[in-house]
This record gives sequence, structure tokens and C-alpha cells, in this order.
Amino acid sequence: MLEDMREPAGPEERAVVERYLVAFEAADVPALTRLLADDVALEMPPVDLWLAGRDHYREFIERVFAMRGTGWRLRLVHANGSPALAAYAAEPATGVLRAHSLQVFDVRGGLIRRCVAFVDPALFRLFGLPGQIDPPAGQTNPLSSLPGQTNP
Repeated sequence: MLEDMREPAGPEERAVVERYLVAFEAADVPALTRLLADDVALEMPPVDLWLAGRDHYREFIERVFAMRGTGWRLRLVHANGSPALAAYAAEPATGVLRAHSLQVFDVRGGLIRRCVAFVDPALFRLFGLPGQIDPPAGQTNPLSSLPGQTNP
């Protein structure tokens, strides 16, 4: 148990997650992929999802952008000493950004080794974050006019 405890994230870890944030908001999948270790793991409780490997992670992110659009906004936070991102996804009809998931990262050797994305908007309150934010002025979700969009 004690060996599982960690020191708070250092500046190098935060820098990797900040680059991930920039790439995610830009929907730059190649840049995201370069930040991942070959054996990266992605979990998404409470969704029954677990992926291993850079290629599977990339395919999942491509699917997320195809289904939910590319108008995501993220905020850097910390969870139990680990760097984390609070992710807001745009509603197709309104473009309002609603709390979606809290992504907690394990970064070692300059690469993301693990991402646990908690898909529970109620967690945002625990971090003092709002449940929704307005989109930047003049920005709309590119999927807002497409029928039949579903959440990943």
C-alpha cells in the first residue's frame, strides 16, 4: 500500500498534461498520440471500458471526436497528487459546454502511461468547478446540425 503513494506531480508531469490539454482542445490526434507511451492504458469508470496500447487509445479518441465533436474545453486540476483534466463537452444543439469527465493521468518518463477518465459530472463540484461553461464567443459545435449524434 505505501508503495502506491506518490509525491505530488512535478513540473515535468504537469507540462506533459498541459501539452495533452492543448492537443485535445485542438483535436490534434497525432499530437495526442505522441504524448502516449506504447503501453498506455485507458480506463473510464463507471463505463465498462479498458483499452491498452497507443493505437487503441488513438482510435478511441478519433471516435470521441467523430461522435461528440471537437469543441471540448479542459481545465487543469490535480487529483490525489496526480495531474488531471476536467473535460467539458459541447451539447450539439446549444454549444453549451457541460461537465463530462475528470481525467487523471500517470506520467512517467515524459509520456502518459495511464489515464483514468471518471465519467461522473458530479465530481466537478468536489473540485470547485462549474457544471457548465459557455463556449468561447463565436464558437459553435461542428456537429450541432447533424442528426443522430450520441455520446461515447
